[in-house]
Amino acid sequence: MTPRVVHLSPAAFGASGLFGGGERYPLELARAMADVVPTRLVTFSDRPFRERVGNLDVIALGPPWYVRWQRGNPVHPGIVRQVGWATVVHCHQRYILASSLTASLCRLTGRKVFVSDLGGGGWDISAWVPGVRRLYHGFLHISRYSRTVAGQEGANAEVIYGGVDTTKFSPDPAVPKELLVVYVGRLLPHKGVNDLLAALPDGMALEIIGRPYDPRFYADLKRMAAGKPVAFRTDCDDAEVVRAYRRAACVVLPSVYTTMYGDESVVPELLGQTLLEGMACGTPVICTNVASMPEIVVDGLTGFVVPPNDPATLRAKLEWLRDHPAEAVRMGMAARQRVLDYFTWSQTVASCLKAYSTC
Repeated sequence: MTPRVVHLSPAAFGASGLFGGGERYPLELARAMADVVPTRLVTFSDRPFRERVGNLDVIALGPPWYVRWQRGNPVHPGIVRQVGWATVVHCHQRYILASSLTASLCRLTGRKVFVSDLGGGGWDISAWVPGVRRLYHGFLHISRYSRTVAGQEGANAEVIYGGVDTTKFSPDPAVPKELLVVYVGRLLPHKGVNDLLAALPDGMALEIIGRPYDPRFYADLKRMAAGKPVAFRTDCDDAEVVRAYRRAACVVLPSVYTTMYGDESVVPELLGQTLLEGMACGTPVICTNVASMPEIVVDGLTGFVVPPNDPATLRAKLEWLRDHPAEAVRMGMAARQRVLDYFTWSQTVASCLKAYSTC
């Protein structure tokens, strides 16, 4: 029987929600899955809406109740109707009340329910009722690192990597490469953008693309960038992001466990979506040896893996790419091929559908 799949995400991707990998992932997965089986993406918004994206129905329930005023922890009674439509529900956040309630409802009504942890979360009954974990038919982790930190090596915990739209995120020979370093992501302290600013070598410019979610950190970054060839671009659409990836000599994601303020980030990255996007555009990437990112980047082949909180080593790798343009082009080609081999949405969809049918 053909499944009807609901993907449940606490926030939409875009202006009506958040601009982050944790929001893009369920949207892109659901959009690709809708080309194969009937699929809905159900999310939450202060201004409810319904729209069609290709073959996908996107339904934003709202205005929701935010559990303990946590913006990443919304609940709305409209979940009941959406679960009633589905035969399979895939929750894209484990530690929120909506997921636990949805899992309970699925079990009561004989539907299958799965969950992927995309980071974040808030107050949830699973913290008080450990048995909630057993409600899920399977845990679909987006990296080996995610499965390890969850302590789940059992049969119902699989690793299914995320993907990239390799048509949208693709090389364009008509766009010349520049001596440009690009960072794409939210501007939060655990992203380590301060180390990238400190590492920027002579002869290279830097574009920091992302929305500032921490005023103190953003102010400190602006101070560090003063007098350097650095541009902050806080309102780019996908087309502008793709063009930046194509122009760049390198895309960098310098996330850290310990921020510049001394705070600890236990799980800074569960995948590293912007690395995949840059690689798909034929651009070498640099990441830190943090969390899941070394699963994506093959050191010395598709880019470099450097220690976190180490601007000197990061600068040396940027200088190498600056001074070896022919080798950098070959790295970019290898990066693109790695995405095509392992990180396409069609592969992710096929793996998810197999998991849904076998659990």
